[in-house]
Amino acid sequence: MNNNINIRNKKASYEYTFIERFTAGIKLTGTEIKSIRLGKASVADAYCIFYNNELFIRGLNITEYAFGTHFNHEPKQDRKLLLTKKELRKLERKSTEKGLTIVATRLFINENGWAKVDIALAKGKQEFDKRNTIKTKDLNREMDRIRKF
Repeated sequence: MNNNINIRNKKASYEYTFIERFTAGIKLTGTEIKSIRLGKASVADAYCIFYNNELFIRGLNITEYAFGTHFNHEPKQDRKLLLTKKELRKLERKSTEKGLTIVATRLFINENGWAKVDIALAKGKQEFDKRNTIKTKDLNREMDRIRKF
């Protein structure tokens, strides 16, 4: 079985400073997991919200399965995330603080074939923080070029 599905949210590390990371399972239907295994998903706009003490991911786009019937899924519906009660309580308590949010950073399939999502408790960056991120990335790229020669 091919488990090399690794869908990343590259924009998240530019827009946010990650405080704490978690790996959560996702409650999916049959056509959703088939689309993910084909690589037909995007976590670019995904973020997490609490509803009745449960964590849901919103904005995760899983394209409709091409061979699905009338039982096919909605591409942008909210999906429940599976975490321990201790992790959920901690996230809910921290996410109520001003300026903190929960964003999806990566969607992948683990070695057992289960779809997982990496989420991070994050704080939004200011404009000067974003410039510093670009500057550091450029410097590292230059250093790598110099080391090769």
